[in-house]
Amino acid sequence: MTHPARASVGTSPSTPPGTLSVHITPQWQIRGPGGLALAPKVLDWLVAVQQHGSLSAACHHGGASYRHAWKLLREAEAALGSPLLSMSRGKGSVLTPLGERLVWAQRRVAARLGPQLDSLALELEAELRRVLAEADRPLRLWASHGFAIEQLQRQMADTGQPLDWRYCDSSQALAALQAGTCELASLHIPLGALQAELLRQHAPLLGPDWRYIHLVTRRQGLMVRPGNPQKVYGVADLARPGLRFIPRSPGSGTRLLLEHLLRHEGIAAEQVARGEQGEHTHAAVAAYVASGMADVAFGVETSARRFGLEFIPVQTERYGLVCAPETLSTPGAQGLIATLHSPAYREAIASLPGYEADHCGEVGEARALFAGWPA
Repeated sequence: MTHPARASVGTSPSTPPGTLSVHITPQWQIRGPGGLALAPKVLDWLVAVQQHGSLSAACHHGGASYRHAWKLLREAEAALGSPLLSMSRGKGSVLTPLGERLVWAQRRVAARLGPQLDSLALELEAELRRVLAEADRPLRLWASHGFAIEQLQRQMADTGQPLDWRYCDSSQALAALQAGTCELASLHIPLGALQAELLRQHAPLLGPDWRYIHLVTRRQGLMVRPGNPQKVYGVADLARPGLRFIPRSPGSGTRLLLEHLLRHEGIAAEQVARGEQGEHTHAAVAAYVASGMADVAFGVETSARRFGLEFIPVQTERYGLVCAPETLSTPGAQGLIATLHSPAYREAIASLPGYEADHCGEVGEARALFAGWPA
């Protein structure tokens, strides 16, 4: 089984004419027992069948030939030696358990690799733009992956605003800003008693005169399968023997938040993580739970809902960007703030479960906004 990535340079329907863009798409390949490889399009058809309810509906929606799609899937079944579709009276062709598992695998590949490939694509895009144009260096932003940042990235690209973007964990982003490697870094700070604790931990990486640009308020919590079969109701339950927990990666803001929540319960983080290195995104840990490979994960509500999971709210936090005062006067920062104030961005955030866009785009002195910010 191989997992190549496909890269392309050009423009997409959402990219303004004349704007360079780079896209990298993960593509994995399966070979059956006899050595025959499945055509890449097979996985796309299986996803479409699950999405639209039948092969006939998938073909109708995609404007494709039913006969061709059926032939392609039958060839894949022959290569694997097992059916991917089954016939159901009154419903047409539906996915078999193997077909459903392949769809889940496709979604997991996208959830795990998508953010890293997006980050690499943006790095390549920024480098190519520097070579092709004599324009000033674009604004550099390092941020942890999240749905609010994802929407900001998409809308700035749609309006042709240059941005040198990189996904990383919160600690790496703050260190890059302090070192002058970027102009903007992401930071999420919990509301309430935990705020001062998190700020003390981040203090060596925080500038006393930094400005804070508010993006969203969001809810973090526990993700469990429908019906909550393991009866998980709070972070203290994560220490229960036998409970399979999938954490976020070390250094991520979400993992740091959970470690502080556990400390308040008198639980060591190692007791919960159990040696797991963790996953880089909220979507990836949600995929683990949805697949049955874990009983519970901790992350944002949007990921839980997208994977059909139940969500138990635990902590509300502010997610925003920090920068030096002089950055705010640059054209790049002004364009970013204008995007945050736009109705399109606020509507996009309103569609995300657990996210609120109140005060989006507001700017202030970080030490005035957050008690405990280092002087």
